[in-house]
Formats: sequence, structure tokens, C-alpha cells
Amino acid sequence: MQVRIRLSSTPPLRSQSVALAVASLLTPCALLAFTLSFWSIAADLRWTTAFFVSTGFFSHWQVWLGGAAVLLVLARVLGQQPPNDSE
Repeated sequence: MQVRIRLSSTPPLRSQSVALAVASLLTPCALLAFTLSFWSIAADLRWTTAFFVSTGFFSHWQVWLGGAAVLLVLARVLGQQPPNDSE
């Protein structure tokens, strides 16, 4: 005989659907950050017009590239499905 005790106070279906919704929104945000990082690199090499952020923290391409990587990792973690316990 197996006894399973679940200590979750919120229903798992709701939290899973919220996590999947957030993960689906993070992926386009990461694509936008990648695009901005490549635009900043191209502006530094004088291949395009000036980048729209000329001074400050967000004027560096490394910030945009790192932010895009973080967003992709978060989307991957939130988009994972937990194992199904339907025994």
C-alpha cells in the first residue's frame, strides 16, 4: 500500500498554467533583447545608425546579451512540465 501526502496549499494546475504563460512571454522578450544586443554591436562597428541608448548601463551590448540569456534560461525552467503522478 502506498500513501502519498501532498503539502501544497495551491492547486498545482493553476500554478503550472501561470508558469507556462510566463514562460511563453519570456521567449519573445529574449528575442527582442538579442536583437537589441546585435544592433548595439553593429552600431559600435558603425554598420548601422546609432543605438537608441547612447549613455548609461543599457548602452552596452553585453548587458542586452546577458539579459537575453537570463530570459531564455528562465523561460526554459518555467516551461518544464513536472512528472505526471497518475498511478
